[in-house]
Amino acid sequence: MSLATPQAFVKDPSLVWQFYSARRQAAFSAKPNAAHLALAALSVKHKDFITVTQNVDGLSPRAGHPPEQLYPVHGSLSTIKCTSIFCSYTEHNNFKMALTPALAPSRTPTDLDAQPPTIPLIELPYCPKCGIGMMRPGVVWFNETLPNDLLESIDDWIDQGPIDLCLVIGTTGQVWPAAGYIEICRGKGAKVAVINMEIDDNPHLGGVNSAEWLFKGDCAQILPDILQPIIGSMDEVRELLGDTDKFPPTTYSGGPVTDLDNNDDITGGTGEGTGYY
Repeated sequence: MSLATPQAFVKDPSLVWQFYSARRQAAFSAKPNAAHLALAALSVKHKDFITVTQNVDGLSPRAGHPPEQLYPVHGSLSTIKCTSIFCSYTEHNNFKMALTPALAPSRTPTDLDAQPPTIPLIELPYCPKCGIGMMRPGVVWFNETLPNDLLESIDDWIDQGPIDLCLVIGTTGQVWPAAGYIEICRGKGAKVAVINMEIDDNPHLGGVNSAEWLFKGDCAQILPDILQPIIGSMDEVRELLGDTDKFPPTTYSGGPVTDLDNNDDITGGTGEGTGYY
């Protein structure tokens, strides 16, 4: 919490970028597990199923989860965006292990007690479009609002109710507004199943006190088992999803704002052009 804030980034972008660079490298070195694959298969087989995830590791898309049924409300480590108010440039699915030489894995401290070096600002990632704004991780930090478009899409889906089932997987269910979806789904008729390794250890886990089903253990083992009547065996799941051991292609959006005539809102530009600063 001391690093995942806009204030921390302004105060010490070198430290924040080293923290997130290490997280990116760990996430991109990992592979989707059986739980990611099971949820992806469930989505493919049932187009009226959605996944609201607080994970930022990008493993669900890499598991073959249909993007139109996945709502990463806390953003993604593979997204980076320009911080300039005059620029809206964003890169999606950027899986580079090092965004700059100074953030290379060999230079990123892995010892939590080690004092990280101070990287000069010029050696941190800067926007390739405007050339002025520093890039930042595309995750939702503390004190920031969640993306309205995703929240509206989730609300629209819920409003279509009724809802049959709400799976609460590997989360404390205490971070809002995501935690509120448990009771909202229940209000739409959903039965609740909680899958978590800490069911007996943490009495405050969201959904535990009112859930119809509690599954204690690793979701990578439990989800494929409880969903098998619907998605089939893991061999069938892998056949259904195909080769998912690959990274989605990088896409780009936005850029310097140029339409500033007549006191236009600086966020309303075309996103293309040379820009004015």
